[in-house]
Amino acid sequence: MKSKKIILIGLVLLASVFNSCSKWIDFDPHDEYAITDADYLKSADDYKTMAVSCYTPLQWLNQAVVIGDIASDNAVSGGENASDVLDLQQIDDYTLTPVNGQLEEIWKAAYEGINRVNYLVQYKDKNLAGEAIEFTGKDAMYGELYFIRAYHYFMLVRFFGDVVLFTDRKLGVGDFGTLERQPKADVYAQIEIDLKAAISVLPPTTTQPGRITNFAAQALLGKVLLYQEKFDEAAAILDNVVKGPFSLVPNFGDIFLLSGENGTESVFEIQYSNGSPYYNWGGVTRGQGNLAVQQCGVRGLNGTQEMPYGVGWSTNLPTQDLANAYAAGDRRKVETVFDVEAYKTANPSLNVTYQVAPYKNTGLYNKKYLPMKGQTSGQVELNYANNQRIIRYADVLLMAAEAINRSSAPDDAKAQGYLNQVRKRAFGDELHNITATGTSLKQAIWEERRLELAMEGDRFFDLVRTGQAATVITGFVSGKNEVFPIPQRERDISGISQNPMW
Repeated sequence: MKSKKIILIGLVLLASVFNSCSKWIDFDPHDEYAITDADYLKSADDYKTMAVSCYTPLQWLNQAVVIGDIASDNAVSGGENASDVLDLQQIDDYTLTPVNGQLEEIWKAAYEGINRVNYLVQYKDKNLAGEAIEFTGKDAMYGELYFIRAYHYFMLVRFFGDVVLFTDRKLGVGDFGTLERQPKADVYAQIEIDLKAAISVLPPTTTQPGRITNFAAQALLGKVLLYQEKFDEAAAILDNVVKGPFSLVPNFGDIFLLSGENGTESVFEIQYSNGSPYYNWGGVTRGQGNLAVQQCGVRGLNGTQEMPYGVGWSTNLPTQDLANAYAAGDRRKVETVFDVEAYKTANPSLNVTYQVAPYKNTGLYNKKYLPMKGQTSGQVELNYANNQRIIRYADVLLMAAEAINRSSAPDDAKAQGYLNQVRKRAFGDELHNITATGTSLKQAIWEERRLELAMEGDRFFDLVRTGQAATVITGFVSGKNEVFPIPQRERDISGISQNPMW
């Protein structure tokens, strides 16, 4: 794709705040209480504080998880009516255009995260004053930053294909209009560089929940390699993670409880909290809380005090097709698709009522992130504290099984073993083990990924990378819908070229 000049929208404020004003003769910005680059990174605590701030934009990407299922056969947009969250309706219906606020927010949030990381990378060896600030744990801290940058670029390349690639510094005002989109292959190459750098310095475990570990970086690298069909490399590194300190939680539903966060199955979770309640409806994804939880709750839900579930917006509704995909006896079904009418019938003492027939009603709701009473604060809709499970051990087992099956020297017995660990938990026995080999085994692994990871944001991207999207998703056009359109606002500002057929 031909490169074009680009301006990264959403970073102007950050660049303006940090941009030095030293070019003005006889003017000290501190005379007007302005903060400049020179005020930062003077101590180890400054570096550590800013490193924590680099985690924050990860929270703003919660709609990427929602879109990953709505754009697939797993879920429909739902909502109150046909105009409720129109951006998601258009993604669901495959009538979307480059004017889409949800996609623009993903673009901006990811580049905000990248810019924050790059600021610290720019001053890794010396701060603005030329001083080297050394402290215990500095190398590992930078490993976390490399992972975060890699994750943002992986998100961007999956959504948009060729994107802007910059790694050496934060953008300043003078950079606007000078950067170009780079081929997807180059972006993947940089993601691999960052993750390998992270792996070389990160510890295998952490005492602080949510901090990125060596195994998280290995797992993400394995996923990145799988997306590029580098199966031999993916198999080797994912096998390392399988041998790590993780185990499957015995009860599948426990994974998604607050008490199940950062548990034995957690490889990487995006952390959310509600300690500082957020009230800004103009930036609904920008607080500490996880908006995606509020979205998937039952609209108008009410009942006695004993009913545990909170009210929501009836968005991101599982399809009946997904529900039907679960075989009899699969325990994951009831923990993935919540049938509100069945719940009402089974619990007459709770006096359950709810708003009947949301738009595109399926009668089903996302059980994994169903809002629960007492787990939010402040502006309740914006402050659910549920972590987003991004890479689970079960995901690693299935990725490893696929990579091994598709490698240059397949070991289908080993691949079956990893797959069947997941199925044994799902059914509680070994009677449902898969014995297929070759192509049939590959298809079984793909189908298992749908059942295990449903409503966790992977389905659309799995269908695209495995070449199944056009035959599975209604409205999907080959050669177009493998990626989403570059946000129109970005194009209006910078003149960047659009993805094909958009």
